[in-house]
Amino acid sequence: MKAGNSWLWVPSYFSLQLPPFLVLTFFQLITENTSLDGKVCKLKVQTHKVWPCPVPTYPPIVDTKTVINSLQSPKLAPFNFSNFIINCQKTNALSSWHSLHSHHPHNLTSSPTHYIYPPTLLSSPPIHQTTIHLLFLKQHKQMASLTSSCLLFTLFLTISILQLSSARRLTGSDTQLQFQYHKGPLLTGKISVNLIWYGNFKPSQKAIITDFITSLSSPKPVTAQPSVATWWKATEKYYKSSSPKLALSLGSQIVDQNYSLGKSLTTNQILKLAAKGPQANAINVVLTSADVAVEGFCSSRCGTHGSSVGARVNGKRSKFAYIWVGNSETQCPGQCAWPFHQPIYGPQNPPLVAPNNDVGLDGMIINVASLLAGTATNPFGNGYFQGPKEAPLEAGSACTGVYGKGAYPGYAGNLLVDPTTGASYNANGVNGRKYLLPALVDPKTSACSTLV
Repeated sequence: MKAGNSWLWVPSYFSLQLPPFLVLTFFQLITENTSLDGKVCKLKVQTHKVWPCPVPTYPPIVDTKTVINSLQSPKLAPFNFSNFIINCQKTNALSSWHSLHSHHPHNLTSSPTHYIYPPTLLSSPPIHQTTIHLLFLKQHKQMASLTSSCLLFTLFLTISILQLSSARRLTGSDTQLQFQYHKGPLLTGKISVNLIWYGNFKPSQKAIITDFITSLSSPKPVTAQPSVATWWKATEKYYKSSSPKLALSLGSQIVDQNYSLGKSLTTNQILKLAAKGPQANAINVVLTSADVAVEGFCSSRCGTHGSSVGARVNGKRSKFAYIWVGNSETQCPGQCAWPFHQPIYGPQNPPLVAPNNDVGLDGMIINVASLLAGTATNPFGNGYFQGPKEAPLEAGSACTGVYGKGAYPGYAGNLLVDPTTGASYNANGVNGRKYLLPALVDPKTSACSTLV
């Protein structure tokens, strides 16, 4: 009898919470005759560490029910499993997850999963690790029984690998990142952060954002440590000592609470809103309220940053940097406001208490902070980043999901806890504010650096 082959494709995060990398585990099940009047179930386990197809503040949405694929063979009991393949695909200068489902390996159709933030891809090849496991089985009367036994063994090993994956740490030497400088300008000197409020924001919500911006380079240093200003100083490591020090300050604020462009915005409309703010020596930040849908929001991103050519001044046009972040509170908090909300998939551990008692706004702070770091160090697409220019891995996006030491998929790390409110945080700001800020890549150590 010819040997029968079966494949199991299992993403090792399928019951885990992922940021910031993906590990795919491939199982090849091979049944062979032996001279001992029995069968050998040979299990070939191949782990592909893909670092990192992009992830957001929380892991990508993945159909965890469709995780097994078996190639058909007329001499095997019929299996009706589905392909489960994760593919990293660039779309419109963004990197998007797609899961391909099919009952036949030659007939694949794509359907996007729900989520990417920020868009990242690395040029480095995946790491391959292969292990062969042999399981001797007594001769069965039917090939189907043999294959079923092998499948049970495979699933048992899968669970073991998943448990090992859940304990993987995401800080330190495990995330060596070699950022390259692409000889473009970085933001230097005094830069105003202008806010464009689109939609309905309460005064208390606006104060959470404005206090954070003020905390970045406050003239009155916050005595409580660690502070937002200390977190921001990590970006100075990307600058030469001769460069003017970057100092961010809160600039003008534009309010559009009448939804002048409607409640469903395209990417071009976001850019149009960003252009309303002052463009000289500025970062214009567009913030959309919870009732505003934005192209790609929740399905492929939680926010983005970029640059555009501004209006003509004294006969010249210059570039300006902009950021957009949406309030995910009612649309996708499990994706864009983790760890302050439970995920859609994975273990439903209790979420952390938001330090400002607002899941949507505290989630926005995480994304604004990450994108500000990316804007400062790669404002025009030719600064510090790794991977392709269209989907760069940047100072903030490389450490998505890491907030404290000891972080691993689904665990934000060891954080500070407010004894009064029970809220988790890692940075103090002005006016007694507390924030949870993402880890940043330290260019000197090529690792994610956290405040706590």
